[in-house]
Amino acid sequence: MDAYGIVKALHVISVISWMAGLLYLPRLFVYHAAEAPGSATSETFKVMERRLYRAIMNPAMIATWIFGLGLLWLTPGWLEDGWMHAKLFLVLVMTAAHHMMGRWRKAFAADENKNSTRYYRIANEVPTLVMVVVVFLVITKPF
Repeated sequence: MDAYGIVKALHVISVISWMAGLLYLPRLFVYHAAEAPGSATSETFKVMERRLYRAIMNPAMIATWIFGLGLLWLTPGWLEDGWMHAKLFLVLVMTAAHHMMGRWRKAFAADENKNSTRYYRIANEVPTLVMVVVVFLVITKPF
């Protein structure tokens, strides 16, 4: 095993963990938005959302960035490729989505959610679409 292989494996593991959270948290918001603030179910969702965001998503996002930058350091030629520029832009979009979900989680925690279940259903699709494009960029390296 070489350093590149280890860092790449850790990056993939981190991305999978991060994506799991990015795909699941908005789905929790869909169900949470349908519950009355202060209800027992709403309080359960608050715990689930906090644990998912803080214990899984935040560490996975940080690890994704660390191992991704490690891969760039080990393969600096990638920074000359257009596909990598597009991928990095989309990772910034995913990071922004992550932080937006953090704000939504805090709104739910304070019983101040202003968005509908439909809003969260639509928001749930964004990480999926970005993930599909990133995978195609990384696998096909089209430009």
